[in-house]
Parts: sequence; C-alpha cells; structure tokens
Amino acid sequence: MSATADHAEERTNLAARLGFEPGQVVQEIGYDEDVEQELRESIEALIGQDLVDEDYDDVADAVLLWFRDEDGDLTDALVDAIGLIEDGGAVWLMTPKTGRDGYVEPSDINEAGQTAGLSQTRSVSAGKDWTGSRLVTPKAAKSKR
Repeated sequence: MSATADHAEERTNLAARLGFEPGQVVQEIGYDEDVEQELRESIEALIGQDLVDEDYDDVADAVLLWFRDEDGDLTDALVDAIGLIEDGGAVWLMTPKTGRDGYVEPSDINEAGQTAGLSQTRSVSAGKDWTGSRLVTPKAAKSKR
C-alpha cells in the first residue's frame, strides 16, 4: 500500500469512527476557514460525495454543525439542525476545544441539547482544535447505540 493510500484510509477511518457511512447525505452548517479540513475530507471520502451546504433543500442523514460561542444561541442552532435530518439521524456538534477561541462549555452543550430534545451519546476529539458531540433524538439514541 502506498503512503497516499495509507493516508486516505486513515482519514476515512476518522469518519467511520464517528459513524458516517457510504452513501449518506451529510449537511454541513457553520463552515468557516477555522474548521477541521481533515475531518471534512475524511467524511467526504467515506460517504463518497461532497458535504451539502446550508442551502440544501432536502433532508439529510446527518448534520455536521460547526459552532463557536459567538455564533449565537446553541439551542436554536440545534433545533434548526433537527429539522434538517431524517428520523434517527444524528447531529455532530463540533465545538472548539478548551482554550481555543469560541470554546463552548460542556454544560452549555448538555443544556442546549436537552432543551432541543436531544441526547448526547458520546464526545470525541475531532482534530487538533475541535471536539465533536454526537446528539440524537431519544428514539434514535435507543435504536442506534
């Protein structure tokens, strides 16, 4: 296997660890130049297509929501994200890690998620500067893990 193939597989595995699957439609919200490009590329490599943007007008299988403290109300952002996914879909909330600009307190994530009717099923390091929190509707939480 070449070094390039090894690197591509490594990137794809990052997306697979987050539960993304080939053929899924993943809608990305909150994109800016500070996002974790390697994570985005790994998701696109695994699902076999580009991430769709905020203008996508159909339901998605999952939402990738990049959110920073200064981006407004997290509960509103999560409620909006729920309306974009299929029943049983997940919202991956990406927030800056501790000490980074835009850091969001874990208690704020938990409170906003509960208010929006979501349950946090896990958190992962999603790169050098970002933490990912998987949020699902209670029904999806029971059936998906």
